Amino acid sequence: MKAKNCWPYLLLVLGALLLAGSMPAQTGASGKVAVLNPAIASSMAKRAPLTARLSSLEGKTLYLVDINWGGPDAAYSVYEEMQAWFAKEVPSLKVIIKRKKGPYSQDDPELWKEIAKNGNAAMVGISG
Repeated sequence: MKAKNCWPYLLLVLGALLLAGSMPAQTGASGKVAVLNPAIASSMAKRAPLTARLSSLEGKTLYLVDINWGGPDAAYSVYEEMQAWFAKEVPSLKVIIKRKKGPYSQDDPELWKEIAKNGNAAMVGISG
């Protein structure tokens, strides 16, 4: 790394040290400083295996799912562009744009059941 490229990192470390020095330490009855443990107390979520990749999109149904991250209009224009592209490039592919109910962190079991029943693939996420 060249010396001139180190400045952002040095400034970041200096800022962290100055911030840490301005925060009052919490001491207990024994006079020791109390700190927080950054380790994760819970275990990782149970993982599900990925489904097999489709050999082709011809004649399939693809769901584009807006998870409401960034507001109600953040993804729709991008998904509409994707839908138009697929209509041109893979005319037999049926593309359905859906908006998940509730905020992005809330589950939507009804939508997942619909996709499992009627869809062959789904792109779930954010855009915009």
